[in-house]
Amino acid sequence: MLVVMEQDATQEQIDAVVARIEENGYGARPMPGGQRVAIGIVNNEGPVEPALFTGLAGVKDVVPVTRPYKQVSREFKPEDTLIEVGGTVIGNGHFTVIAGPCAVESEEQAMAIAEKVRAAGAQVFRGGAFKPRTSPYSFQGLGLEGLRILARVREAFGLPVVTEVMDEASFDAVEAYADIIQIGTRNMQNFSLLKRAGRSSRPILLKRGMAATVDEWLMAAEYILAGGNPRVILCERGVRTFVHHSRNTLDLSAVAVVRKESHLPVIIDPSHAAGRRDQVLPLSRAAVAVEAHGIMVEVHHQPEKALSDGAQSLYPHQFAQLCREVNDIFRIVKPGGAGAAQADPREKSA
Repeated sequence: MLVVMEQDATQEQIDAVVARIEENGYGARPMPGGQRVAIGIVNNEGPVEPALFTGLAGVKDVVPVTRPYKQVSREFKPEDTLIEVGGTVIGNGHFTVIAGPCAVESEEQAMAIAEKVRAAGAQVFRGGAFKPRTSPYSFQGLGLEGLRILARVREAFGLPVVTEVMDEASFDAVEAYADIIQIGTRNMQNFSLLKRAGRSSRPILLKRGMAATVDEWLMAAEYILAGGNPRVILCERGVRTFVHHSRNTLDLSAVAVVRKESHLPVIIDPSHAAGRRDQVLPLSRAAVAVEAHGIMVEVHHQPEKALSDGAQSLYPHQFAQLCREVNDIFRIVKPGGAGAAQADPREKSA
């Protein structure tokens, strides 16, 4: 249920509606909009009686929310959510490029890659400190030392950093070091972890599960918003199908569906969708064309020596080409929008 206030509603009238909601055992989520305030009603197990609110001063309308994902839906919040982190804005009108290695392997490696991706136009640095791997014998990440390296990258290059959290036990540490906390595909329906993310002050990058429907993905995001954290970035990273020409099948149609159904920003991870370096650039171009709000790309200066996902990691000069091309497409799709930073011309021959 959504209580829509009059355009000239006073703060006292808004507070009175919030008090009425809470008196009836529900939760209230005031949402200032461009023209008026709307107040979402949450924590209700069944229908809410509109007459509880229609007679209150300043109330314009009471609107039922029909979607199972309430706070995530456009019914609940028609305006697009914009997420600001470290001077970078993620959301409608912006195209954000996130780049870095799959895993932080050493300070030297992370610094070398960060220098290259920042020069090429990346606005956020990615790198895994804790790595969920299919094999227990594969490199699992540097853990806390990896987080400290990411913090030094941020300090050296001014790039906010995103890294994955694996479980509740490591959440506090990741929260202390990261600017954006990633919940990976294997944890999309780890509900205790989602609830912990709902209590975080950090933006959450929520990847779609490898076999999840769009509705299941949005319901996972609902857990985070229901916990009190409205800053969620959705990430489409491909779903598992029967094909062998790529690691996963990138579901570009999911972006269009999410943009219609939800106000949350949605980005694409072409690296994990492809699993192969030569597919990352064309999939990145497609991400811009389908109006995703950004991409997250794996880059490594020595991918042949990478401890994780080297086969899908771009060389720095390939990433520089990617930034130029996605910016060109973005200027056509969104004239006047804010794309990635302009690449350093020297990167063309890097």
